[in-house]
Amino acid sequence: MLLPNRRKLMQGSGALLAAAALPSRLRAAALPRVVVIGGGFAGATVAKYVRRWNPQIQVTLVEPNPAHVSCILSNLVMNGALTMSDITLRYDTLRTKYGVSIVADRAVAIDPVARQVRTQNGSRLPYDKLVLAPGIDFDAIPGLDSAVLPHAWQAGPQTLALKAQLAAVPAGGSFVLAIPPAPYRCPPGPYERACLVADYLKRNRRAGKVIVLDANNDVVAEPHTFHTAFQTTYAGIVEYHPATVVEAVDWSARRIHTNWGPIQADAANIIPRQRAGQLLAASGLLGSDPATRWAPVNPLSYESRLVPDVHVIGDSQGTGQPKSGHMANAQAKVCADALVRYFAGEAPDPAPVTASACYSPITARTASWLTVVFAYDPVSGTMKPVPNTLAEAPAPSSEHYEGMFGWAKNLFADSFS
Repeated sequence: MLLPNRRKLMQGSGALLAAAALPSRLRAAALPRVVVIGGGFAGATVAKYVRRWNPQIQVTLVEPNPAHVSCILSNLVMNGALTMSDITLRYDTLRTKYGVSIVADRAVAIDPVARQVRTQNGSRLPYDKLVLAPGIDFDAIPGLDSAVLPHAWQAGPQTLALKAQLAAVPAGGSFVLAIPPAPYRCPPGPYERACLVADYLKRNRRAGKVIVLDANNDVVAEPHTFHTAFQTTYAGIVEYHPATVVEAVDWSARRIHTNWGPIQADAANIIPRQRAGQLLAASGLLGSDPATRWAPVNPLSYESRLVPDVHVIGDSQGTGQPKSGHMANAQAKVCADALVRYFAGEAPDPAPVTASACYSPITARTASWLTVVFAYDPVSGTMKPVPNTLAEAPAPSSEHYEGMFGWAKNLFADSFS
């Protein structure tokens, strides 16, 4: 992954800022304050790197959970290859090594005039810069109860509930997996999950069917890999239906209603359509148009285009870059670099580059991969894919499967250690 260029900022006194270097409105403050909301890959990374690149900036991370449970590799918990502890990432190192203050609470409101965050327990946290990394929220589907049919698109207890549901599929039974319209978190993730469900049923001699209902017109990520898997590796098991939208669920009758009619199932994984975390809409960061799902930001710094001194990174941002843990990590470094420059009285890097890679297990022993690089286009003011960088593995392999764990280990460490 490409790191922002820190050479200029690390010259001289190791990037420790004198008070005179601060913007005039901040000189009265003892130290600049950054509050980060959300402790996933985006939030943990930006908190770590702001402190790493300038230890004089106070960083407070607001996160109600004691640890982050990674969606990355979580499908391997579903099929029994990993345990929950393998994908549980704690905040201890952010606190002890980098000096990030961890507030175990939930942010419920933002006051951009007073520059304060209000938490569920009633605390008010002042900030000079606020970074929001709340992840995703979900649209409601009539009749769908995630306590009964877990989407497991936020890893944790639902991951184990989905694992139990898969284990209970009867021999010859049907498992329906519904994919929401793009953009959504982890573009290849639902197709990967369909493969692992089919692999599980095949290895356990259950036969049956995996019926994939894709709201999109075609596979949105790694199309060669997944079409080949559906048509060859899992021929006779996976049925792929594009342009099929789940409209309602009647699980008492084991029936899923779609735009093409009802489908019966023994088990189902309905992944709802996604949007930015609820706090963003409540804070005016999505604007007045209710159709806006993602926060408009300036990709040079990820500062909101609607609310000053508030930055949005990770899945909730609306730059068109893929919503993945690796991309969240890359965006967080661009944002951290811009914040350090801001408190030094400098402009953001005018040419940021981000990259995303991900691995997708296709069977219990093979995996594929996907990569893409984005660069800032000064004409449009947007991040655009760099030509010829969008690529997928020619074929799944055991070597890629082993490489997947090294990639994940490095990403986990870069964000949380």
